[in-house]
Amino acid sequence: MFNQSIFRKQQFKFMLLNLLAFTVIFTIFSFIIFGQVQSTLYSQADKELESFKERLTDNVNVGEDHGPLPGKENQDFPQIDNKRENPNPRIVVINWDKAGNIVNEREIGSLFYENYLTDYKLDKTKIDEITMTSINEQYEFRYLLFEDTNEADDIAYTQLLINVNAEQAIISNFVRLVTICSVIFIILSISASILLSKKMMKPIIQSWNKQAEFVENASHELRTPLTIIQNKLELLLRSPQERIADKFENIALSLSETRRLSKLTTDLLTLARADSAETELTLQNVEVDALVRDVCAPYQEIAESQEKHFWLNLKCPISIKADATRLHQLLVILLDNALKYTGENDSIGVKTYIEDQRVVIEMSDTGIGIKEENMQYIFERFYREDRARSRETGGVGLGLSIAQWIVKKHRGSIKVMKNQNKGTTFIIKLPK
Repeated sequence: MFNQSIFRKQQFKFMLLNLLAFTVIFTIFSFIIFGQVQSTLYSQADKELESFKERLTDNVNVGEDHGPLPGKENQDFPQIDNKRENPNPRIVVINWDKAGNIVNEREIGSLFYENYLTDYKLDKTKIDEITMTSINEQYEFRYLLFEDTNEADDIAYTQLLINVNAEQAIISNFVRLVTICSVIFIILSISASILLSKKMMKPIIQSWNKQAEFVENASHELRTPLTIIQNKLELLLRSPQERIADKFENIALSLSETRRLSKLTTDLLTLARADSAETELTLQNVEVDALVRDVCAPYQEIAESQEKHFWLNLKCPISIKADATRLHQLLVILLDNALKYTGENDSIGVKTYIEDQRVVIEMSDTGIGIKEENMQYIFERFYREDRARSRETGGVGLGLSIAQWIVKKHRGSIKVMKNQNKGTTFIIKLPK
């Protein structure tokens, strides 16, 4: 129950972090798109205002250099060069005097002036800068205000306005669309965050469960030999006058459990170092067939003493870069298992060869074998197919886990196959 509470809290944290990440990304993305759309829509209007200002300024300069332009004596508008492109009809020109009064009402049109510009005031805070303004709180304009350089007239400032209601409508629709998409995105983000947090928690929960199972199994395996040793020593303490020969069985059993306990702690230490990546291989040139032959020599004698057939078929007379000590440990683990789970007249064989530029070591036996449905679990820590038989043979289910780690550390692979008749075959493949 306590673990579930911890998992839920951690999953909730992951969900919030994922949701925050999605929200930040979408917000930045929306601002970038909105800025690009807005600048793109207004860029043409701004360009036209700048172009119209240049026309007016150029014509005023021409008038100053060569006298009034033809027909300009009685006009407030400077003449536009007909050879140039005609200005946008949306542009409205307002001329202001120094007092802030409009002086070109007639050119603007009395109807437009009376309806829209009666209460419009001159704002001199932003000169030579394109700015947004609203007229009658209904019409949106971009305007450019600049000082008039012609001292011969009463015009102090010229203001160019261009209506951008169409552009503003597009922007408003885009904002509405982004808002709708944001709501949908938030819903999708919450759903995605929940799914991702569950996926992120899966390996954590699996690791937690494996760790808990490992601690439980290790505690059980350590407690059993310690209990036996304690009981036997207590029996010896009850009869201190007895001779050692009379208590031989108790002493022998205690020593046996001590050795078993020593092997168990060594295996646990090996796996702990493997998990923490502390153990590094000492690579050197290792002749495969020679190593296999040396490791198998004592086991051949043991097999013969147990009336078992032991054979070798070595066809890999090459050297590979490997850790000789770890490979020796790997072969010992597999040979120990082969001897433990075979009976009289059974056979144990080791074969080496090269296949697809890889060194292959096969170790087969005709023992009791492994059930096919259990083969996927045999490399798990503390896994034993028959716990009663493992207790008799002294196994704790850590050997094959260490064997798998050694092979993976050498960038190789290991798998187990069921023989056609009986028994099993372990196939190890290592890079040349």
